[in-house]
Amino acid sequence: MAKKKEVRAVELPPKPAVPVPITQTLETNFMPYAMSIIVSRALPEIDGFKPSHRKLLYTMYKMGLMTGARTKSANVVGATMRLNPHGDGAIYETMVRLARGCEALLHPFVDSKGNFGKAYSRDMAYAASRYTEVKLEPICAEIFKNIDADAVEFIDNYDNTMKEPALLPTTFPNILVSSNLGVAVGMTSNICGFNLTEVCETAIALIKDPEADLLETLKAPDFPSGGELIYDRAALDEIYRTGRGSVRVRSVWKHDPKANCIEITEIPYSTTIEAIVDKVAELIKAGKIKEIADMRDETDKEGLKLTIDLKRGVDPEKLMARLMKLTPMCDSFSCNFNVLIAGTPRVLGVREILEEWTAWRTECIRRTVYHRLQKMKARLHLLKGLSKILLDIDKAIAIIRGTEEDALVVPNLMIGFGIDETQAEFIAEIKLRNINKAYILSRLEEIEALEAEIADAEETLASKKKLRGIIVSELKDVIKKYGVPRKTRLVYAAEVETADEEEDAVEDYPVHYFLSRDGYFKKITPQSLRMSGEQKFKEGDELTFTGEGSNADELLFFTSKQQVYKVKCDEMAETKASVLGTYLPQHLSMDADEAVCGMAVAPKGTYPGSLIFAYADGKCARVIFESYATKTNRKKLINAYSDKSPLVGMLHLTEDAELALYSSADRAVVFSSALLMPKPTRDTQGVKAMTIKPKQTVVRLALADQTAIQNRSRYRARTIPAAGAIVKPEDNGIVQTTLE
Repeated sequence: MAKKKEVRAVELPPKPAVPVPITQTLETNFMPYAMSIIVSRALPEIDGFKPSHRKLLYTMYKMGLMTGARTKSANVVGATMRLNPHGDGAIYETMVRLARGCEALLHPFVDSKGNFGKAYSRDMAYAASRYTEVKLEPICAEIFKNIDADAVEFIDNYDNTMKEPALLPTTFPNILVSSNLGVAVGMTSNICGFNLTEVCETAIALIKDPEADLLETLKAPDFPSGGELIYDRAALDEIYRTGRGSVRVRSVWKHDPKANCIEITEIPYSTTIEAIVDKVAELIKAGKIKEIADMRDETDKEGLKLTIDLKRGVDPEKLMARLMKLTPMCDSFSCNFNVLIAGTPRVLGVREILEEWTAWRTECIRRTVYHRLQKMKARLHLLKGLSKILLDIDKAIAIIRGTEEDALVVPNLMIGFGIDETQAEFIAEIKLRNINKAYILSRLEEIEALEAEIADAEETLASKKKLRGIIVSELKDVIKKYGVPRKTRLVYAAEVETADEEEDAVEDYPVHYFLSRDGYFKKITPQSLRMSGEQKFKEGDELTFTGEGSNADELLFFTSKQQVYKVKCDEMAETKASVLGTYLPQHLSMDADEAVCGMAVAPKGTYPGSLIFAYADGKCARVIFESYATKTNRKKLINAYSDKSPLVGMLHLTEDAELALYSSADRAVVFSSALLMPKPTRDTQGVKAMTIKPKQTVVRLALADQTAIQNRSRYRARTIPAAGAIVKPEDNGIVQTTLE
């Protein structure tokens, strides 16, 4: 037999990668994703719901949970997944926020039983869905009204197996009643809640008079957590007009003189009890608040309660005024009324939102009336056919009896009485017992009433005034059924006691700073320093920075990860020389493996002069100190200096001075800082200052005045870069570097 040839696969060279323009990637990949998030997930629509809310509530409606007993939340979550494919965790979290037990909404939509957590608590977690039970609240009758009468359009669900409503036909402006937060791609929405009665009254006022003053009926936002809103008419007018702005809400408290304590029972909607407790604890630790003996969370099933025990002789009014200023007990709610209108995100003022809602609700009612009209016309058509057999019932019976085949009954009736197929089918389906004169006459009595109703419906459809009259009637009915008093009380700025600025001023007194290589920091007063002995350090640790300043200074700590942490000096605890001091990586919550490598002082919050950074590759950068100033109270800045080469030293200069650089080849160069051009960019790489050979590095930066160099002319360079000179033994002393 002939040998078979061995066939080997030939490996083709890989095709070269074809570069894809970033504009094409953005257009084909990013833009569809962004639009999906904006249109189908994150932003509420004119009915006041996001898609996740709408799918959940409609599922509960179809499950018959408007009436009857509650069912396990897990049942609802599972059923909702036919409309919402995002997973049971996301669906249940949506349900939690809509539930009465969570207290996140002024008018909850889910009647809950079990632990649903609390909106005002960060740590109070809700129970699993298998433990809790739910049904719909009575107010849901208003959001589903006439949904089965073609009030809104229905669309396919995600796999085209069933229909769901595109919007829910809410009979009141839920978009302004239920608070809503959404974060999309490149845009957000943050809608505060308003009192249901005030919103409905405002909608009625605008229907009657489009130029009505909104502030006459819509006093201010109303939050589920209560609190006191500091009334600012100009700020509210801005929000109502543009849809953007902020309002300030403060906690509600009372003083118990017998127990010498303060009880806080309502807090701003935008904060949590844990955030308040943590901030107060931080102020106590920093020594800014000394009047508090203890603070505890006594929240229970009766509601929120924070208790502050006072020290003897403390004025509760003054203390609370300071706490309102320094803690989230008084917080701002930023409004951004970004709403999807016909699939397009728009930031609208209150007047525009109510106008859009009124137009949309008018269309819902028009669809409902038209749907009812078509049904009445169909019924009238059948009854008119029935009226024709009244003249000769016996003839109708004879036709039916004389027809041999069932399929010919309807055609024979059509011929015998001159009626159409629909009317003939209706007559043929009448039961034998109902083929009598009394039954037929009673049906015919409906004709006159139906004709009157049809005329009224047609008149309603033709009249915009009548359609809007129905809206007004529904709004009044909602007020009557579900209106409740405001939870958030209004206070005027003149009634609010503010903290004395002098009391809040930082105490200004001289201090000494000490920073060790391992990151231990000490703030010591001159008196304490005079009474102390030697500075204490961990074994192997040493002092790298010492300086004098004020308790009102701002301290900047530079780290090995090109970050700078900003701390106010008065927030650092005073220590003694005999202790190790504050361990900065822990105190400043630094990143893992991040170490302190330098420090600078901003005298009383000012940023004079510049910072000199020396790198191992021989480059030096001079950065304007003002570049580290921030308008906001930021605690951490990134890109504090260049990451192109390891940092070997830094100095803070307020005027030009001579600098000394040392290399690993035991060479040194002295040059004026004036040769370094100040740059505003923090992470600038700088310029070459010392010429070094491969495998050599710069190892030290110091002020020439603070080195052991005696003959500076030997090492001085008029221009940079320079190689410097070999360090003589008499110039090789080592002294501590001070960065002042």
